[in-house]
Amino acid sequence: MPFLIILGVVALLALIFGPQWWVKREMRRHGVEREDFPGTGGELAEHLLEQAGLTDVKVEVTDSGDHYDPIDRVVRLSPEIHAGRSVTAVAVAAHEVGHAIQHRDGDRLFLARIRMAQLAQKLEIGAAILFATAPLVLAFVRSPVIAVVQVAVALLLLGSRLAIHVVTLPMEFDASFGKALPVLSGGGYLHENDVPAARSVLRAAALTYVASALVTLLDLTRLIRILR
Repeated sequence: MPFLIILGVVALLALIFGPQWWVKREMRRHGVEREDFPGTGGELAEHLLEQAGLTDVKVEVTDSGDHYDPIDRVVRLSPEIHAGRSVTAVAVAAHEVGHAIQHRDGDRLFLARIRMAQLAQKLEIGAAILFATAPLVLAFVRSPVIAVVQVAVALLLLGSRLAIHVVTLPMEFDASFGKALPVLSGGGYLHENDVPAARSVLRAAALTYVASALVTLLDLTRLIRILR
């Protein structure tokens, strides 16, 4: 019986952290600098934005992870992607530009994610307030039922982040395979031999949110166990 429990825990950890490990592995695997590449990831992002008519969208270096900011209209790239000359650098840069194009085109999933992200921030603040005030409610009202309901509602509010990750996945695949890959392979930005590597990196970029969703689920599960 203990062996089965250990096996189950190992399987659960592999399910949660396996995607994260694979994403990082693929990024590193194809992140080798290439002297034959004519430009960096940042330069390619600027070029693709100009081609898409998005001259008002800027490209910046960030330490908070590669992403497109629809509020400030900025493609933000990590230093190794912005300055890198590798398959990973150009693929990730093209992926983030793909989000800017989705924004330009009024993609319904993209716009829905913006609204959900803004709502999730408010819901998480509400959850924090409910958690903080639960002991006070229990002390003054002296009703364990109300306190339990309050905590349950707080957990549901925190679960909104998980819902965002689920909605995000189709949008991420579109940015990778509907936007970035056709441009990279059809526009002559990558040699034909590099396309499979770019496809692997773009798949990893899209699945980043799956890994994040699983970690969010683990955090919620851990919190529920603590509260029990």
